[in-house]
Amino acid sequence: MKIQSHFPTGSLLYFSHKSKCLQGNPLGDPHVRTHALYLPTGCGENPPLLVYLSGFLSSGLSALNWRAFEETLPQRVDRLIAHKHMPPVALLFPDCFTRLGGNQFINSAGTGRYADFLCEELVPFVESTHGCGGAGKRGIFGKSSGGYGALMHGMRNPNGFWSAVACHSGDMGFEWAYGVDFPACLLQLEKYNGSIEDFLRHFERKRKPNREETHVLMTLAMAATYDPDPGSFMGIRLPVTLDTCERIADRWKNWLRHDPLEIVEDHADSLRGLKGLFIDCGSQDEYRLHFGARKMHRKLNGLGIFHRYEEFPDSHSGIDYRLDESLVYLAHCL
Repeated sequence: MKIQSHFPTGSLLYFSHKSKCLQGNPLGDPHVRTHALYLPTGCGENPPLLVYLSGFLSSGLSALNWRAFEETLPQRVDRLIAHKHMPPVALLFPDCFTRLGGNQFINSAGTGRYADFLCEELVPFVESTHGCGGAGKRGIFGKSSGGYGALMHGMRNPNGFWSAVACHSGDMGFEWAYGVDFPACLLQLEKYNGSIEDFLRHFERKRKPNREETHVLMTLAMAATYDPDPGSFMGIRLPVTLDTCERIADRWKNWLRHDPLEIVEDHADSLRGLKGLFIDCGSQDEYRLHFGARKMHRKLNGLGIFHRYEEFPDSHSGIDYRLDESLVYLAHCL
């Protein structure tokens, strides 16, 4: 929260939703969850709907948390609307947290049907009960894993469900984003004789996991998402050998089927159909995501896909100020 905040404030509604798509999901995560919806003041009838996808180790509800000298996401939108930088929009904050620490917001036999959950259940429910969004007036945005999810929803966009997308520092270019993390993952697993199950049970019992352990969790979560193995604990198998860290070709190929850089040509028509596509990344991103973003920008240009691309001098964390750019862009596109 900023020290001074005197803008007209919208309404923040919390609601419970029971999901059929998530019922019986492989990780045993709850299918009845609390989500939040922001409705701007003076919005009139049927404002556009923007859906926020959180990063790994987070939930949509985290964007509502008070932080010293900062804005919550609703406060940011209040300010942007009050200053007439953007028209009023509604914001949906889904809770898609999982036992493995986060979500990529795609359908997975290892983590659950989260793409279906958003497009077939949650968004239609919100639109029908609160009079916002609808065809041609839906946007989706996020950062990191949320940015990846937003971009993938824009690519795999059945019947043009989404009309505008913003991807901040999204996962793309898996060779750079994930490939270099496998040795560090195996170093941690060796403490548990290479057992993913033993590591995860230790992680869940530990009061304060360290940074290295949390990064291993992220790698395992990606494995469950991109190349699930129903016969393994939590559906996890790695695309490398556990003793020599050699890449297992067929497993890695399954990961690459979900890499935006590898599949963008196959989904070019969906991206061309968007009213707006926004991509940005910090030039010092510690997860090396700017390399993938640059290549995506080049590919989109080669495919003749209109988009806005920006690179800024910063890292992966603490870049919420970039939302001032994407939210205004999305609102005007819709």
